[in-house]
Parts: sequence; structure tokens; C-alpha cells
Amino acid sequence: MRPAHSASLEFDYPDERRARIVEQSVAVEVGEIDDARSRAHAERDGRTVVVTVDADDIVALRAGVNTWIRLVETAEAVAVASENRSQTA
Repeated sequence: MRPAHSASLEFDYPDERRARIVEQSVAVEVGEIDDARSRAHAERDGRTVVVTVDADDIVALRAGVNTWIRLVETAEAVAVASENRSQTA
């Protein structure tokens, strides 16, 4: 059955390495935080990470989008901090 609502979020990075790190970081959450009303999928295409959120209703879509944006933001922050730390070491 096709979901009633869907949103595709694209996050572009300066290089494929950063995109791979972010995608692998958030991919572990796919299937773990899904619920009866929403689910998500994450993939990488070169320097772009795409997260697709599908939901049965608009409220669940908004909640899912907000959750995945926060997850990606956290993965980005950790990737940047890790790179900065390795450059100063």
C-alpha cells in the first residue's frame, strides 16, 4: 500500500567521505524508530544523502521529518567535530 504522504530530504556535503559518514550514521536508525504511522529510508548518491519519510497522515509526516532532520544534524556535527579533532592531533 502506498503511503498517503511522503517527503524526500536531501543533504549535500563537500565530499563523498562526509556524505558516507552521515549516511552510515543515520542508516542504523532506519527501521528502529519507525512506528505504525511512519517509516523512513536513507541512502547516499555521491555527495548527497537522501532521507525519504513516508507516513499515513500529515502529523506523522511532520514528526518523522523533524526527527530525521535532527538525526542528520547530529551526525553532521559529530563528523565535523571528528574531522577537526583529527586535524589538530
